[in-house]
Amino acid sequence: MDLYLKLFEVLFPVFLVIGIGYWYGKKDPKFDTKFITTLAGNIGLPCIIFYSLTTSNVDFSVFLRFLYYFFLYVGVFSILGILVLKILNKDIYRLLPPLILPNTGNMGIPICLFAYGKTGLAIAAAITSVIVVFHFSLNILLASRKFSFKPLINCVSIYALIISLFFVYFKIPIPNFIENATFLISYSTIFLVLMSLGVALSNLKIISFKESLIFSFIRIIIGPLIGFGFVKFFNLSGVEAGVMFIQTSMPSAVLTYLIGQMYSPKSITDNIASTVVLSTFFSFITVPMVVFFSLKYFG
Repeated sequence: MDLYLKLFEVLFPVFLVIGIGYWYGKKDPKFDTKFITTLAGNIGLPCIIFYSLTTSNVDFSVFLRFLYYFFLYVGVFSILGILVLKILNKDIYRLLPPLILPNTGNMGIPICLFAYGKTGLAIAAAITSVIVVFHFSLNILLASRKFSFKPLINCVSIYALIISLFFVYFKIPIPNFIENATFLISYSTIFLVLMSLGVALSNLKIISFKESLIFSFIRIIIGPLIGFGFVKFFNLSGVEAGVMFIQTSMPSAVLTYLIGQMYSPKSITDNIASTVVLSTFFSFITVPMVVFFSLKYFG
C-alpha cells in the first residue's frame, strides 16, 4: 500500500500540472509558450543544473559516469532508429531525433525529483544536460543537414554544466544567497515547463497516425528496455538505476518538434508533432509502470 501511495505522490503533481497546461491551451489556443520556453532554456534549466549538481551529495565521478551512459545510450538507440527508418523508407536524418531524444527535462526531472529527492534531481539534471547538448548539435545537424557551432555556443545550459562540475570537482561551497536564488528559480521552472508541455500538447495535431504509432512505440517501449539493459550491464542499483530507467522511459522531447519547425519541411514537422503527442499520451500509461518498478526494485 505504501508503494502505491508513493507512486501517486510522485506522479499526481506532474500529471496535474500538465493537465492544467493542456486545459489552458485548449481554452486559449493563441497562448504563446515561446516566452516560457526561452525563459526556461536560458535561465531555468541552467539554474536547475547548477543547483542540483552543487547542492546534492553525489560526487563528481557519478556525473561523469552518467554523461558517458547517456552519450552511449543515444548512440545505441541511433543505430536501432536508423534501421527502423530505413526499413520504413523514411527520412533517416530528420525523423531520427524524436526517436532517440527523450523528454528528460519537462517530464523526467520532476518525476525523478519526487521519486528520489535531491539526489534523483541531480542525476536527472546531469542526464538532461547531455540531451540538451544533443539537441543543439545532433538534432540541428540532422534537421538542417548542416553543422554549426553557434547553437552550442549560445546554449547557456552547457556553461552551467561546466561551472557546476568545476564547483563539484573542487568541492567549493556555494554561498547561501546563490543556493537560495537558484533553488527558487529551479522549482519555479519545473512548474513552468510542465505547464508549457501541457499547452504544447493541446496545440499539436496528429497527422500520420500509423507511422507515429510505430515511432511512439519505439520511443516509449524500446527506450526503457535499452535503459534497463544499461542498468544491468553497468550493474547500477538504487537511485542511479531508478533515474536511469525513468529517464530512458520518457516520451519524445517537444524540443525535437520546435527544432524541426525551424529547419525541416512541414511534412516532416507534422510527423514529429504526431510522434510527440502520441508518445506523450501513451507515456501516461507506461511511465507509471516504469516508476512503480523503479520504486519497488530501485528504491
